[in-house]
Amino acid sequence: MTALHRSLLLGTALFGLLVPNGMFFYYIFVEFTSVGDVLTNWLALGFIIDAFMATALLARWFVYRPLGRYSWKAFVLLSLAGGLGFSLPFFYYLNKR
Repeated sequence: MTALHRSLLLGTALFGLLVPNGMFFYYIFVEFTSVGDVLTNWLALGFIIDAFMATALLARWFVYRPLGRYSWKAFVLLSLAGGLGFSLPFFYYLNKR
């Protein structure tokens, strides 16, 4: 993996960690009122279901086609910690360096 490729992966992971998660944390700490509001918001619920499905499908893929030293469990933990925009590039970076 070239230095440019590593930089792009880490930059993408950093963006995925800070921007979408920054919006999430802003909502949680400033605008959040109740879980019921989130569950009645069909758009939010659709994104939540989609993210969990994508994480599950990718984790299953990594069970049968591991990228390297770190397993699918690390991918799921990264996804829960920072979302797919963070976990995919960072997981790839960790396994291919």
